[in-house]
Amino acid sequence: MTQPEIRRIVTGHLPNGDATILFDGIAKEVLEVPGWTGSWVTELWATDECPVDLDSSEDRARPMRHDPTPQGTLFRIVEVPPENGLTIDTDAAFAGVGSTNRPDESYTSKHPSMHRTDSVDFLVVISGEMTMLMEDGTEARLRPGDCVIQQGTAHAWVNRGTEPCVLAAVLVDARPPAVLGNA
Repeated sequence: MTQPEIRRIVTGHLPNGDATILFDGIAKEVLEVPGWTGSWVTELWATDECPVDLDSSEDRARPMRHDPTPQGTLFRIVEVPPENGLTIDTDAAFAGVGSTNRPDESYTSKHPSMHRTDSVDFLVVISGEMTMLMEDGTEARLRPGDCVIQQGTAHAWVNRGTEPCVLAAVLVDARPPAVLGNA
């Protein structure tokens, strides 16, 4: 199964200052995550600075990169397949998405994809169901419309259902938490 096409509309300004639509079409930066059959990511937009330069009319969609750049943001749609009987090759998956924050042995015993990012992530479940598994073993079952604010914590996305789960996600670069000795 492939991820459905996602229409992306990007606005901007004409030289006289009038607002306009710069891009309107199917998002092209789509990746089936290597080592995680049925897992898809569509990259919609990325920024590399804060505050963001709104004078640019260039297309800021780019190939998949798991983590935002310093002072950057990412906007993406993620599809996670049901895990029933699925084997996840986390080394291939995290390498394939260009992650600098790969799972480590201190918490992968809870789930092979458990990882932490140096970002604050804003997520909305669009369809399907997902369980967010945390490092301490707590978990939350997520349904369509549920929102998550992930603050640089170790987590895994576990689809225990029978249908793919689709999430919209915005990732914003952040400093690692001081509690982790990274002040």
